Amino acid sequence: MSQKSPFIDSVLGMQPNLRSFALKLTMDQDAAHDLVQDTTLKALNNEDKFVDNTNLKGWMLTIMRNIFINNYRKNVRENTMVDSTQDLFHLNLKQDSGYETPDGAYTVNEISAILSTFPKDFSEPFNLHVAGYKYEEIADRLAMPLGTVKSRIFFTRKRLREILKDYQ
Repeated sequence: MSQKSPFIDSVLGMQPNLRSFALKLTMDQDAAHDLVQDTTLKALNNEDKFVDNTNLKGWMLTIMRNIFINNYRKNVRENTMVDSTQDLFHLNLKQDSGYETPDGAYTVNEISAILSTFPKDFSEPFNLHVAGYKYEEIADRLAMPLGTVKSRIFFTRKRLREILKDYQ
């Protein structure tokens, strides 16, 4: 009779935490269950890469987040349509990505109106981030520390979610 290693016991003990985080990421029971399974399998297969006396929970949640991001990118890539028609006709058709977007419940004007009530120190980094600028570019452009830019974008996003929660 073989005994389970302490690592396996620890990984299996993390299942409730993983399930909770997976539900936050996917917002779907079945997808969350699949994500927990993928994460557990990857962790068990990479036991040799885990350093003893480090944060197992953080390691596992990082694995889960990376799997989720990779799966999301894969889905986006698979659902990207390349138009090979001569006049690029399909590029002009509105495409529904299948993913909920913030402007699904609001128009851009409504969100902009809400953002205009925020202090400029918060709305300006957020607007640049939404426009596609990287954190480092925003920090350089606004002459702010990188951490300040990240926290202001985070708090603006959080506040928008609170204000817009009734429309989700």
